[in-house]
Amino acid sequence: MSGGIDYGNLMHRAMRSLIQKVLEDVAANGLPGDHHFFITFDTAHPDVELADWLSDRYPGEMTVVMQHWFDDLDVSDEGFAVTLNFGDAPERLYVPYDAIKTFVDPSVEFGLRFETQDGEDEDGDDDPTPPPRPEPTDKADDTAKDAEVVSLDSFRK
Repeated sequence: MSGGIDYGNLMHRAMRSLIQKVLEDVAANGLPGDHHFFITFDTAHPDVELADWLSDRYPGEMTVVMQHWFDDLDVSDEGFAVTLNFGDAPERLYVPYDAIKTFVDPSVEFGLRFETQDGEDEDGDDDPTPPPRPEPTDKADDTAKDAEVVSLDSFRK
């Protein structure tokens, strides 16, 4: 941080922490009520772990649904692992929080969208790739068109 508060990075970490807390509660207690999640993530992220046939089928990004059937949800500080059913074929996958592009709970119209920035570093830091920052979205998934999105843009000058 050179001469200022990095609100974008702080918000990014806070929103990832929110996802972690939600998933920790679900791992301990199950999904309450009608809650369910659509989680879109970057399948090319170096720390994502999924079956070869899934990475071949979804080479850029993939959206998974945690609703009726999921098993062995394991949540850590870096990401989460879960077994999901893909056409009667249970598969284990691991998703680091940094690979998540959207997290939506349509039952309460809540959604987060993370967008990575490619290109020049605006504040001159040595790191050429700034961290992803939250951005508004019109829709994260067709079933969640009116999700509430947390965005920093309305506070930026």
